[in-house]
Amino acid sequence: MIMRRRTWLLSGLMALGVLLGASLDDLFTPAVAQSGSESDDRQTALANLAGEVAYLERQGNILKSVVRLASPSIVHIEARKMTGGARPRMIEEAGSGIIIAEGGAHYVLTNRHVIRDAARERITIRLHDSREVVPTRVWSDPETDIAVLAIAAPRVIPAQIGDSSGVDIGEFVLAVGSPFGLSRSVTFGIISAKGRRDLELGGDEIRYQDFLQTDAAINPGNSGGPLLNLRCEVIGMNTAIASSSGGSEGIGFTIPINMAMVIARQLIEHGYVARAFLGVNLDSEFSASMAEQMGLPRLMGTRVTAITPESPAAAADLQVGDIILSYDGTPVEDDVHLVNLVSLTRINKEVRLVVFRDGQEREVRVSVGDRAAFNDRQPARPVQHP
Repeated sequence: MIMRRRTWLLSGLMALGVLLGASLDDLFTPAVAQSGSESDDRQTALANLAGEVAYLERQGNILKSVVRLASPSIVHIEARKMTGGARPRMIEEAGSGIIIAEGGAHYVLTNRHVIRDAARERITIRLHDSREVVPTRVWSDPETDIAVLAIAAPRVIPAQIGDSSGVDIGEFVLAVGSPFGLSRSVTFGIISAKGRRDLELGGDEIRYQDFLQTDAAINPGNSGGPLLNLRCEVIGMNTAIASSSGGSEGIGFTIPINMAMVIARQLIEHGYVARAFLGVNLDSEFSASMAEQMGLPRLMGTRVTAITPESPAAAADLQVGDIILSYDGTPVEDDVHLVNLVSLTRINKEVRLVVFRDGQEREVRVSVGDRAAFNDRQPARPVQHP
């Protein structure tokens, strides 16, 4: 690919002049001899400027350190797969991954769509020192677009895993990956939003969504790569973009690392994801006006519209009309949020719910069940069923 470079000299000078408060004529006016005092003032100003630049450079060294420390834990992934149709052909999907450690072994965390439909022996993982390995086992979860690849390579360095529950909007982040095959490219930005749960991601059926949004540039090939905070901790796995061009337009989405690790650990331990079940139907149209009519100060929580017979919710005496305000200590934002919270809960765990009923808050304790045991009792979608 040929990259073309254009030099905008005049525009650059004009922009520089505006920033410095100078006119275009000033920029092209020959320098005149300066008096001694003017020369001293200039030297002082230059010294002050150098000090300010040194301060910025020290701040910039933080970014350099993050990249240097994180790089050994980031891999490039290539997956060769056959297309369907009358004339099948071999195609190659490229992405990124994060080395994690679990139970004394090492694995690569990535997106399912990077390796989907590729046989294990046709997946190549390139480490930071250019070694190439083939995964020994592969697991994936289509409902979250998460995959785990087991590797048996010596001298690998697992990533530092952060806590995505503490991430705030405006926090500085770095995205690392292999956009367009350019491995270990780094971009910088902030967390733009949290809790994106209603994205339409093409043909991918990603049911459980709780994305962080970032303006750090994410392009094709970044999928599966880490989103890092300035402590060199992985707080997310880059997954998708909103784009009309196919490239980065400043709206990227990353799976919170807490969610990714819950799924990864279940895949490693069981080979599949066992999801918890509460047994309530929820009102997806619960509104601020409805909340006010029921006595709440604002829109909060999610309203129960039905209870599954013989479910954990029924055993805990949850009732139709209850508004679930919090789940296991986490304030509930809406129906989709509760679905995600329940799905990430360990089966048989007793959780504390705070519900609003008859104008009062009540505490309810419930032991969540195994969704698989209740599949035949669930009404059809589109109602959400945590």
